[in-house]
This record gives sequence, C-alpha cells and structure tokens, in this order.
Amino acid sequence: MSLGRRAVLGPLLNNGGSRPNRQKMGAPATRRCVEWLLGLYFLTHIPITLFMDLQAVLPRELYPVEFRNLMKWYAKEFKDPLLQETPVWFKSFLFCELVFQLPFFPIATYAFLKGSCKWIRTPAIIYSVHTMTTLIPILSTFVFEDFSKASGFKGQGPETLHERLTLVSVYAPYLLIPFVLLIFMLRSPYYKYEEKRKKK
Repeated sequence: MSLGRRAVLGPLLNNGGSRPNRQKMGAPATRRCVEWLLGLYFLTHIPITLFMDLQAVLPRELYPVEFRNLMKWYAKEFKDPLLQETPVWFKSFLFCELVFQLPFFPIATYAFLKGSCKWIRTPAIIYSVHTMTTLIPILSTFVFEDFSKASGFKGQGPETLHERLTLVSVYAPYLLIPFVLLIFMLRSPYYKYEEKRKKK
C-alpha cells in the first residue's frame, strides 16, 4: 500500500471504519427506545391487573359496579371463557399475578422509564419466563378447547376461527413483550456487561 493511500485510509483502518462508530452512537438510543416500550408496558399493566384481571379472584364487593360491568361487557363481547367461568388453573395464574407480578410492575416501570438500571436484569428475566410459561396453556385453550354446550361449558365461548384468533390477539402482547424483554436482557451488551463485571 502506498504512503498516500495509507495516510488516507489509516484513520479508517485504525477505527474500524465509520460504520461501527455509527452503530455505537445509535446503540444507546435504541436501548432507550426499548426501555421506554417496556416501561410503558409495565405502567399500563398495573390498572389492567388491578381493575380487570383480579376481579376473578378478589371479592366482587371491592369493585365499583362500573368496573364489574366493564368486565362483563369484555367477557361477552370477546367471548372470553376464562373470565366467564374462571377455571381453577387460571385462578392460580391470577393469584401469582397478584402476589408476585403486581408488586414487580411499579418497580419495573421505574427501572425502565428511568433507564440504565442494570439491577433489573435478573428480576426481569424471572418475570418474562414466568409470564410466557403461563401464556402457553391460556393461548392453547383458546385455540383447541371445545366450548360447545355439548362439552358442558355454560358460558359463551369462541366458536369460529375468527373469534378464537381475536382472543389470541388480545392476550398475545403478554407473550410477545415478555419475549422481547427476555431477549433484551440476555442479548443487550449494556445489561450483560454488569453481570460479567460482577462475576469477575
């Protein structure tokens, strides 16, 4: 390589080119966008859990009639069988949501909206795996369960493929966003660096 070309290309070769630099500059912005998405997810999850989900396990007297009517409207409009005749296994999931997940929501909201809270990594991984695990039987029930009167189901469950897929789309974000959270915590160099530093 001639001295002239080396003088021109030298800075690029030493710095690995401008493309990695642009990637390094864009990485914090991308991380903040994901953190904001996760923070808003946990923030909106608090009222949904308190005012909707937990009606199936808490005494109905705790809820104003407006919230009870909203729940009835949703269950009828979307033909959600789990909130019409709540099975015991689904109540166990809601109990876990009350005891374990609900206290975590404001903590995660703070951590992700504030950003750069590396201590949230392990709790976030535990939450994401737990939540995705509970969504598997829920979505499988919507897709494969027989909700006909002959099966003994007394409510109004989904019958057509469109009705089943509509229910799946309502619950799907609570599978997809925890999956994004899991991948983000496992693959983000920013959060992985903290774990490696502690091990040393």
